[in-house]
Amino acid sequence: MNIKNILDVREKITVYAFVGPSGTGKSYRAGLVASENNISYLIDDGLFIKENEIIAGNSAKKAPTKIETVKQALFIENSEKEEIIKAIKKYKPDKILILGTSDDMVKKIAENLGLPPISKFIYITDVATPDEMATAKRIRQTEGKHVIPVPTFELKKDFSGYILDPLQIFKSKGVGVKPYMSEKSIIRPTFSYLGNFTISDSVFRQIVEYMANKSPAIYKVAKTRVDTLEGGPYIYLEVIAYYGYNIVNAVEEFKQKAKKEIEQLTAMNVQNVEIVVKGIQVPKKEEE
Repeated sequence: MNIKNILDVREKITVYAFVGPSGTGKSYRAGLVASENNISYLIDDGLFIKENEIIAGNSAKKAPTKIETVKQALFIENSEKEEIIKAIKKYKPDKILILGTSDDMVKKIAENLGLPPISKFIYITDVATPDEMATAKRIRQTEGKHVIPVPTFELKKDFSGYILDPLQIFKSKGVGVKPYMSEKSIIRPTFSYLGNFTISDSVFRQIVEYMANKSPAIYKVAKTRVDTLEGGPYIYLEVIAYYGYNIVNAVEEFKQKAKKEIEQLTAMNVQNVEIVVKGIQVPKKEEE
């Protein structure tokens, strides 16, 4: 996509920048800064965010190295850049807040996305005390934790198998307006990850067996195999189905429900659930 194609949209956008050194709490306070300036859209570490929803992009915090993180955050690659530009054209924001570690970084992001020059710079020192920044930096350095300003459920697919913890804070939209709860997420990126996060195959088996018991068309799960892949588990199931049901529809429904349940309970992105029907069970007739 040519940046000129959204010229009419970008001319109407007012761009704000929120700047501070890495690990000082920018993402944590991004919602506060956006709320105070009546901004609904954020660009943070490769993500284009509307309030609590990821609209486009992939988190740079998932990159394997710090160098790749910076490249992704700056939207160097055309594919990453074009996805954000397309979203900007679709949603037509009047204001955007860009987060970055320096003035040059946020300017470069705005330039790469074809946005207007930055109208206002806001610095972490404007909204956080030296003690608060020192605490944030210590947590980053000792525990490797990063904050992403969206709810945890928004990140499960991108961060399959990573540690994700919800972080709930109160936010206010102004004087006289009741504060509301906003959830952010704490993650440990690849390059600072401490230890391994694994889930026993028996956990997946127990979940699908539980789901089978709730499915009227599935008699039982006869076999389960879990292959652990980089992007998440691949689950193979052999089931016995009840006679009298549309097998194709019943298996597809069971597959989708099982996949959803596993992802919700484990915070992992399931690559695929393959189901093979190995037998048919005739329901026992009820005694008259």
